[in-house]
Amino acid sequence: MSPLRSTLPRSGLLRFAVRRLVEMAATLFGASFLIFGAMYLAPGNPASFLLSGRSASPAALKAINDQYHLNDPFAVQYLRWLGQVLHGDFGRSIEYRTSVSSLLAARLPSTLLLVAMALVLVLAFGLALGWIGAVRGGATDSAILVSTTFAVATPSFVAAVLLQGLFAVKLGWFPTNGTGSGPVSMLWHLTLPAVALALYLIGMLARVTRAAMLDVLGQEHVTVARSRGLAERRVIQRHVFRNALGTVLTTGGLIVSTLLICTVLVESAFSVGGIGQLLELSTTTKDFPVVQAISLIIVGLFMAVNLVVDLLHPLVDPRIALGSGRSAG
Repeated sequence: MSPLRSTLPRSGLLRFAVRRLVEMAATLFGASFLIFGAMYLAPGNPASFLLSGRSASPAALKAINDQYHLNDPFAVQYLRWLGQVLHGDFGRSIEYRTSVSSLLAARLPSTLLLVAMALVLVLAFGLALGWIGAVRGGATDSAILVSTTFAVATPSFVAAVLLQGLFAVKLGWFPTNGTGSGPVSMLWHLTLPAVALALYLIGMLARVTRAAMLDVLGQEHVTVARSRGLAERRVIQRHVFRNALGTVLTTGGLIVSTLLICTVLVESAFSVGGIGQLLELSTTTKDFPVVQAISLIIVGLFMAVNLVVDLLHPLVDPRIALGSGRSAG
């Protein structure tokens, strides 16, 4: 019998979820303090950044200080900003002269779609290549190891340049930049960016899946299942792959986090116009309200992904103790 047939108390899962949500709220509070305070850790006066190095009269400088409440104590400024954030107001962009919330609402869908497309590619090809390499072995396994090594050694921004030069510029099969105007056009425009974003992670997930399955293949319960006359495909599905899912799931959390980070480089290369490209431009122009908002959103997404992974772990393998990441014995 597969060791995954044990049951998981729902009450324990609920208590764990509540505890993790409280921890997330506390972590977000601490992250918001650091993100807001980063502007004051930079050398110089915040007003000088708002002026972008331009000279200003005393009256203009006073107007800026009054508009952004720069003369208030740091704690007062932080609490005012935090209160606005809790109401969905991230302030106004210095560069675009509009609300940060409207900027994010216009650009976030492109980023989320890009990340979702890349994640589908990573899961489909990473799991399939890892499965095939572990099960077939021989020359097939060697070829997969070589190809995944190449993928892991190729950073996302390098893959973006290579794919854009070959498939967009030279062959003309895909658009070179932008996001398109409709659903189908958007998917077509984001295909190359999604492949560039996924390539490195496909190699990583394939290698992790292969190693996890090879480890399970050598365990006693797999030998017992085979001795009972079960079909090899059934043994792989129920006793090997399912027991390897715990390791794969842990990697899945890292994959989503990496996608969110690398989207900044890929969006810039393809001019996607999502929040990744917006973050790069806002950092260059010192548009602090936008940088603060995107940084806080990314931190929140990181923690949400980790929460989902923690909740799925005991469901995939009930031997894992809630919140411990270890076998319950």
